[in-house]
Amino acid sequence: MSLPGEQHALALRDLVLRVLDRVDEHGVAPIVQVGHPALRAVATPVDGQLSSDELSRLLDVMHRTMRAAPGVGLAAPQLGLPLALAVVEDPGSPDSEASRVRERGPVPFRVLVNPRYEVVGEQRASFYEGCLSVIGYQAVVPRARQVRLKGHDEHGAAFDEVLTGWPARIVQHETDHLGGTLYLDRALLRSLAASDPQGARWLLEPSPTTAAQVLGFSLD
Repeated sequence: MSLPGEQHALALRDLVLRVLDRVDEHGVAPIVQVGHPALRAVATPVDGQLSSDELSRLLDVMHRTMRAAPGVGLAAPQLGLPLALAVVEDPGSPDSEASRVRERGPVPFRVLVNPRYEVVGEQRASFYEGCLSVIGYQAVVPRARQVRLKGHDEHGAAFDEVLTGWPARIVQHETDHLGGTLYLDRALLRSLAASDPQGARWLLEPSPTTAAQVLGFSLD
């Protein structure tokens, strides 16, 4: 007889295998959109539910899906999987001024298993963010400029590090997904803009100063 915890682990593994079976010819999985219950659930910690081969296959699909979107991060709940797992990768910005203002340098591909973060210091930064599960919109999100990130990589090695600037923003966004929080929950909603030519104007600014003036929100 299976115990409730074992039944949950088996159900979660079955869900993962079904997602892996549904990838397209490029190894890309569908990204669920806001309103899907997995995006509002607290993810289950990764704790041996998957074999090493199954975990490797899932991470490969997540990596391919993130790149194809394209995005700089993807959490398992965005594939409909309530599992505390995320991947991040950022090539950086071709705009040197935006890179400087946003403190955005390249982030090599990495895996975050059961990640959690703590805010370091009191400095905050406000920039536009989008989400692969909220297609068509972006909004300004005030976030901690610096965080302490803890968790494990795909090989089980622990990490404990302090991240600053855009890399800190990425891991906050992706780790929030694992707690059922979307960027819209933290956003300045007066800044909300569609992904059309007008909205793109705000994204091109290194800092959303003009958007704040025109749309009527504060960056303080």
